[in-house]
Amino acid sequence: MTETKKRDWLRVKGSPGGSKVTFLELFFDLVFVFSISQLSHALAAHYTPLGALEAGLMTFAVWWVWIFTAWVTNWLDPDKMPVRGMLVVLMLLGLVLSASIPEAFGDKGLLFAGAYVLMQVGRSLFTTYAVKQASASNYRNFLRISTWLIVSGIFWIAGGLLEHEARLIAWLVALAMEYAGPASGFAVPGFGKSTASDWDVSGAHMAERCALFVIICLGEAILVSGRTFSELPFSTLTAVVFATGFVGTVAMWWLYFRFGHERAAHRIEHDETPGSLARQAFTYAHIPILAGIIVHAVAVEFMFSNPHETGDLGVIASVLGGSGLFLAGNLWFKGATSGRLPLSHLAGLVLLILLAFIAPFIELYLAGVLATAVLIIVAAWEYRSLSGQAVGHTVH
Repeated sequence: MTETKKRDWLRVKGSPGGSKVTFLELFFDLVFVFSISQLSHALAAHYTPLGALEAGLMTFAVWWVWIFTAWVTNWLDPDKMPVRGMLVVLMLLGLVLSASIPEAFGDKGLLFAGAYVLMQVGRSLFTTYAVKQASASNYRNFLRISTWLIVSGIFWIAGGLLEHEARLIAWLVALAMEYAGPASGFAVPGFGKSTASDWDVSGAHMAERCALFVIICLGEAILVSGRTFSELPFSTLTAVVFATGFVGTVAMWWLYFRFGHERAAHRIEHDETPGSLARQAFTYAHIPILAGIIVHAVAVEFMFSNPHETGDLGVIASVLGGSGLFLAGNLWFKGATSGRLPLSHLAGLVLLILLAFIAPFIELYLAGVLATAVLIIVAAWEYRSLSGQAVGHTVH
């Protein structure tokens, strides 16, 4: 009877709700709306090379704790009470993590690290217990994952106790270990390592979960534009910047969802090793997509505050870098799930590189307009190229 109960915590693959994203998963994501907002504000407030490195590290950490949870709920059923309890606890810890972001490299370093480690290790140990009698391969996998997270957690906590550069170094080591884990199969002496065939995932569930996270990030970009626009006196220039930020965000939405999201779900569902493809397409390729949207939101803030500025290479990097990171991430994502790199995205990256040569000599808002124009060109090119083709089952 105990074994049956534990099996009951798992999703039933192939059932009508086996790939469904539940309302609790959507509720869980609300915490990360706050996280993304905190990250974009932290980057804008400390826009220096060191500040960018710190914000980047925290972005990687936030993404990692979210994507690991998405993988776990691919197997565990959030409609089961024990899994619900686990997710609610993770939400509370995620709220603590998010609230600590502005002072993570100050007085709240230990709070940030403690919340992160509790989320990662606690969720992994819970899953290990949940799958123990239901799936021997997943049980071994989560034993390996727990081992890696416990070891990296030592560096997270040590960093929280240290200060300044020592904290940054300790956390970079911890993050490097965690990001190397999936690519190395979470190899542990005595336990071996995972293989691609061990990770039988639902492509539809992973695609929808990641799509919802992208929506959260795009929503933050919309909120930045709207909030800043409402606080400034109306003028033709502020209207232009507002429209630029909005159109750029819509172009990002179009590029990701029109030919990428559902095709990825279809490809992974029918791939012989879905776990390997999902790891590349979702676990790793979405990182530059996420970073690009956050940097785009920061760039919109800069365009509102200093629209006539010229020559500031750091600020220009945010304007062009947001679009560039987003296109690079989509290039990786679509290449992994379609088997070929989209020429339109490659051309867009070339246009942004060329734009970088003239951007220092034009006003910031004009650079933003041109970067948005590049996104529109890429979207139009891709639509023209693919709209008449059957892309998986996604063209309607």
